[in-house]
Amino acid sequence: MSAALVVGLLVAGGVFLLLRRGLLRIVLGFVLLGHAVNVLLVSAGGMQRRGAPLLGETEADVAADPLPQAFVLTAVVITFGITVYMLALARAGDPGATTGHPPARSDASSPADGSDRDDADREDADTEDATADRGRRTDAAEGGAS
Repeated sequence: MSAALVVGLLVAGGVFLLLRRGLLRIVLGFVLLGHAVNVLLVSAGGMQRRGAPLLGETEADVAADPLPQAFVLTAVVITFGITVYMLALARAGDPGATTGHPPARSDASSPADGSDRDDADREDADTEDATADRGRRTDAAEGGAS
């Protein structure tokens, strides 16, 4: 009963974290799901109702099956490798991938006046600025010629 409860809690926590934003939370959810599978495999091997799987200490008919333990060992190694790979992806990706928040805008991409205008507003403002600059050049040229 306790192994089933542990598996259920680990799966619930893992699925909850997998559905969250941010690659770090997804990695942690994946690790929890890996642990849930490991507990499930060990409990399926009958460790609590059988003896240790050592031939010199227990009889062969009452020894626990070593195959689920080998599966768990293999699953641990695979989970560790995939976790390291996913953490490397999170490290190499954009800064907002690990936190779930979009990256802050850099100064180069923000407008000079600090306002949050969208692209259509920027194009209108650029057109107005260009028109005003032409008018100033025309006024200066006429003023300099007189």
